[in-house]
Amino acid sequence: MRRGALLATTLLAGLLLTSTAPATAEAAATELVAQADAAPTPILNWTTCTEPGLDRFQCATARVPLDYAKPDGATLDLAVVRQPATDPDRRIGTLFSAVGGPGGSGIDAARDIGLGSPELAQRFDLVTFDQRGIGRSAQVRCFADTAAQEDFWSRYAPLPTSKRQYDELERLSRELADGCAAHSGELLPHLTTVDAARDLDLLRRTVGDATLTYTGGSYASYLGEVYGALFGDRVRALGLGAMIEPVGYTEYTLTSLAEAAIGTEQVLTEFARLCAEAGSPRCAFADGEVRARNLALLDKLREGPITVGSGDAARAVTYAEFLPAQVFLLYDPDYWPTLGTLLAEVDRGPDGDPGTVAAILDSTPLTAAFMTSFTAITCADVRLPKDPGLWPTLARVIESAAPTFGSYWLYPVQACGAWHSPADGYPQRYTGPWTLNTDTPALLTNARFDPATPLFRAERAHQIVGNARLVVLDGYGHTTSSTCTRELGDAYLIDLTLPAPGTTCPADRAPFG
Repeated sequence: MRRGALLATTLLAGLLLTSTAPATAEAAATELVAQADAAPTPILNWTTCTEPGLDRFQCATARVPLDYAKPDGATLDLAVVRQPATDPDRRIGTLFSAVGGPGGSGIDAARDIGLGSPELAQRFDLVTFDQRGIGRSAQVRCFADTAAQEDFWSRYAPLPTSKRQYDELERLSRELADGCAAHSGELLPHLTTVDAARDLDLLRRTVGDATLTYTGGSYASYLGEVYGALFGDRVRALGLGAMIEPVGYTEYTLTSLAEAAIGTEQVLTEFARLCAEAGSPRCAFADGEVRARNLALLDKLREGPITVGSGDAARAVTYAEFLPAQVFLLYDPDYWPTLGTLLAEVDRGPDGDPGTVAAILDSTPLTAAFMTSFTAITCADVRLPKDPGLWPTLARVIESAAPTFGSYWLYPVQACGAWHSPADGYPQRYTGPWTLNTDTPALLTNARFDPATPLFRAERAHQIVGNARLVVLDGYGHTTSSTCTRELGDAYLIDLTLPAPGTTCPADRAPFG
């Protein structure tokens, strides 16, 4: 694991730039905070939400500066939802949460899965929001209309396997960058996570909390890291999971992508091992050497589509749709039996069940709006070469360390190579320092085998932020949810109780269990 990460770092070192000098970075951070402090405090007029599925929440709109360097200038509206504390006499304050991506809607997540545990719901007003550039909060527009957006993303398949596909993907990446600049040119420079963190501080100020209590996982852990680095004296508690390592994410993005790919390789190996141990029927793909069969199937798909079933019901499965589905299913061990079924049915080809395959492949949750927001926010935050034509070369470098998933992680950000932004990034883009100068250490959690944020990166994030406690979930997937981690998280957020150093948590159940 560490050897692979070191290899990726060594191979990519010549493509990377150095970070800002410490003294300059400190001064820049001070200025970012001062700009936020100069902004007017929004007024939230809470009313019962009228959107279907949200009627159990209260909704409001927060007006925030478009450009924090011009706090009295143009504004944008943030959509916010609240669930008031169910035990108001014991209310501590407000617990803010955000979701990952970037591109995920906090409000959609509240509608679909709710906000917080019953214990947290008693003691806090639970508040989430759509981050700027997402959903109900000034959604990024890169196309003339929704139909054009849907059409573009239906054609954008970021896993090229031929020269023609490489050239087409470069063309589409330039088209996306140009479209975003044409339709959202005023918004794009103000979608950095620094801007979102300053929005979060305005929301904290708006609800009257002297200090922030916050929880978020995956990309939302990075939002928490940025907030803590800038506003450490205003933090009550930061509960962060599925950790983004901030230095790599912002400054050494190619290495960070390679390490994510290495993490996905590790989890695929674990899937194969546990599938074989479980056997059929618990894992439908358990016959033979699972990982070798999986890789052989991917090689076959790279050569061309595999037709599953026959006749009018047949489904042609492409490499570009299959590999993202496999990664998505690796994100949650509860989906691993479904992945075994998908592998088995595609491997059977004409004898496979096309209905089952279609149902699995068509359930991928990434919408066109999500991908548009993901691209715009990512390109605002990270450092990548300003030439999308370099991507095939970069892919070969990353694939030397992660042959199965290197391209999967690299090509979705190809548009950043054509992005209409300054060579050194937007002026407010944050690159550190990252130390959390908070009264209470942050609580970090990460699964031992995470296909997107591998544990070795969480350990490095722990070292970088310093003032934190890391809990390892002894399980699988891009999740930190278990009875143990929820209990530890609730105790931390409610009572500021930290677990002992080196704490690990068991998973509630094993894959294929």
